[in-house]
Amino acid sequence: MPRALFLRHHTEDRPGLIGVAFEGRGYELDVAMMDEFNPTPSLDNVDVLVILGSKSAVYDIDVEAAWFGRELGLIADAVQRDIPIFGICFGAQALCQFHGGVVEPSSEPEIGWYEVEALNGSRISSGPWFEFHFDRCTLPEGAELWASTPRAIQAFAIGRNVGVQFHPEIDDVQLREWFSTGEEYAREFGADPDELLAQTANETPAARNRAVVLVDLFLDHSSR
Repeated sequence: MPRALFLRHHTEDRPGLIGVAFEGRGYELDVAMMDEFNPTPSLDNVDVLVILGSKSAVYDIDVEAAWFGRELGLIADAVQRDIPIFGICFGAQALCQFHGGVVEPSSEPEIGWYEVEALNGSRISSGPWFEFHFDRCTLPEGAELWASTPRAIQAFAIGRNVGVQFHPEIDDVQLREWFSTGEEYAREFGADPDELLAQTANETPAARNRAVVLVDLFLDHSSR
């Protein structure tokens, strides 16, 4: 059975709808914490690496010194082993920076459900997808833009790897867990957590189907 390793950065993060989609394609899931308190996981017997989001910024030098430097080393190890990487939000930004792109604060953070524009024949669904980010990417040379909004690049591929700025793993259960530790981030930018939870509950059935299509798109791309 193929194995997907999910790298998380907070206890309230989990594979969610993306994990369900990988399981539906026959993958066994492992979840490892990546922070200053836990060792870097091994990629032995790993077929896919999935990097989840983080409240941290990839350009924060203190975060890099504490643990993100080791995560960049893990990405390098995956690239050397030819293990495809699926990066979500912070994970996509980590891929972008690792390959020579630029990640910087966005003048227009996105929090909530947004539609995206598919580009270059990528077949990315327009969504809506759940967004919760304050940074944006400028892609490195060699990356293929897959989707965007007027505010940020939303999906790209580089080599066998795919990054998405949005959170395809999110359902209302996980979002409630997020807000239990950090709903002030949403309120600071004018979002109402109760309204977002209600909207997410309504979107979850369709989002579950979109997650399956997205995982299939990633697996198809990474097998080429």
